[in-house]
Amino acid sequence: MRAIQCARFGGPEVLELVETGEPSGDGLLVEVSAAGVNFADTSRIAGSYHPVPPLPFIPGTEVVGRTGDGRRVLAHTFTGGGFAERVLVAADAAATVPDDVTDTQALALLVQGLTAWHILRGSARLAAGETVVVNAAAGGVGTLAVQLARCFGAGRIIAAASTPERRALALSLGADAAVDGAADGYADRVRAANHGRPVDVILESVGGRVFTAGLDVLAPFGRLVTFGNASREGRPALDPGDLAERNLAVAGFWLRPALALPGAYAEPLRELFTLTAEGRLRPQVGAEYPLREASRAFTDLLARRTTGKVVLRP
Repeated sequence: MRAIQCARFGGPEVLELVETGEPSGDGLLVEVSAAGVNFADTSRIAGSYHPVPPLPFIPGTEVVGRTGDGRRVLAHTFTGGGFAERVLVAADAAATVPDDVTDTQALALLVQGLTAWHILRGSARLAAGETVVVNAAAGGVGTLAVQLARCFGAGRIIAAASTPERRALALSLGADAAVDGAADGYADRVRAANHGRPVDVILESVGGRVFTAGLDVLAPFGRLVTFGNASREGRPALDPGDLAERNLAVAGFWLRPALALPGAYAEPLRELFTLTAEGRLRPQVGAEYPLREASRAFTDLLARRTTGKVVLRP
């Protein structure tokens, strides 16, 4: 069986196509038709992701493929193994994919789609008519969060992104306004985009100074949900007393422990599949690479040369 192996930590150059034994053990054997590539995978091969996988290992945490009985499934493999022709997955990690949802769409809905769903439904507890700001709105989670916020009844959606092209994409997906997501002047731009008023919810994955600026523009009882630190800036200090002055709430979100809760996986995926099949949700489809070109896929991802979901095809 062909697979991509990481035998030492480093950059994309450490990824090698190898012949390896067939997966064995308990679970469903899936013949992989496509595997998703995420930014977290670049941290895994660098040895900077927690928990650090033991060497050597096969990366890849999300796959679409067929089980032995012909069922087409989307499955997570958080312990790795997805960048291969076949992989074993837990039975409860496999969700049946409708025929009218493509492989790449399905892969975009696993980590990114479920993250967007949970931060809006569970962490932000979005109420009808509220104003939502989506930072990094042209990214994998951001593009889906903009659309889901509309599906879930948001009154106004403000997208924050780094370039005019990315802001135009967010507007095309349903945002009411789009602003530069840079830290300097962030609060002023967001407030202006909301007609001079503070906002109810901010979905925040940039971190650092953008996180702090977001708190400044929240309305009383506003919620900021943090689920990333793309800026790599230091974590800002947070005084509970400052939150209390305006009754603000800050929530953190990480998908992996959330999926251990009852009803947190298959049920949201079914809703996401339905919205996609109906055309109300448009997962952004990106580049596809042959399995043997995993290193190039990682290089392009790190260089920000890709948009939409990046996949490997065995």
